[in-house]
Amino acid sequence: MKVRIGAWNTGWMTATDQHPAQDSTTPTRTATKRTVLMCRPSFFTVVYRINPWMDPELPTDTALAVRQWETLYQAYLDLGFDVELVDPIDGLPDMVYAANGGFVIDNIAYGARFTHTQRQPEGPAYMDWFGANGFDVRVPVEVNEGEGDFLLVGGVILAGTGFRSASDSHRELAEISGREVVSLHLVNPSFYHLDTAIAILDDSNIAYLPSAFDEPSLDILRARFPNAIIVTEEDAAVLGLNSFSDGYNVVIAARAKDFERQLRERGYNPIGVDLSELLLGGGGVKCCTLELRR
Repeated sequence: MKVRIGAWNTGWMTATDQHPAQDSTTPTRTATKRTVLMCRPSFFTVVYRINPWMDPELPTDTALAVRQWETLYQAYLDLGFDVELVDPIDGLPDMVYAANGGFVIDNIAYGARFTHTQRQPEGPAYMDWFGANGFDVRVPVEVNEGEGDFLLVGGVILAGTGFRSASDSHRELAEISGREVVSLHLVNPSFYHLDTAIAILDDSNIAYLPSAFDEPSLDILRARFPNAIIVTEEDAAVLGLNSFSDGYNVVIAARAKDFERQLRERGYNPIGVDLSELLLGGGGVKCCTLELRR
């Protein structure tokens, strides 16, 4: 048996024990080509603490962070993605987390306005890139951290608040995008961005960690996504939910083994990568990935 690892891949991969045969009840998933923006971690380090993952007392290895990031970059190229790059800036070690740089939909780039002073210069840097590359840039009035807290599923934007993005930014994005924006409240400081607590798998399916949300938010998630994958605390603790999917291939943290199993059972193709060095800054696969929707 041979399994295609993505609709945009040019080759075939022989199935192994990691790719068990699917039965007739397993849904067929379809990959859709993605265009993403990334930033090489040339200046990555941890010199301040703005989330529970960060500890300036622990050593970081910039060269290792770059090598791990390049593995993710190559994985996207292998899947046929178009990958754009924004230049890193010395003194902005968290700029590698491109997802926080804005939210892009229908060629409109809603810029980021960061909570913490250490990251605030990233907002204009990303907006400069959007403007230079033909996007309709909307400068934010409200505090928000881009796709860290805004996730598109189908035609709806799920929006996180509680730690970084202000709830008023949800209204601002709704007005700019013309889309329904559904507010969700995060309560666990370790999952301070929505993209650490929810993974978008395709236009109708998600995975999430229940303990990251308050009860009203859980009521919303259960009602809208009754068949969602519920991840373990262990997989969430390695930022397993901080993943990126093209509808079939799901790039995840390599250590999120139970999430990997659940994805396979649902007909997805999980691809594990090791971003353990970037985890020291509180980021994973999705944090390094901003989708560009023209």
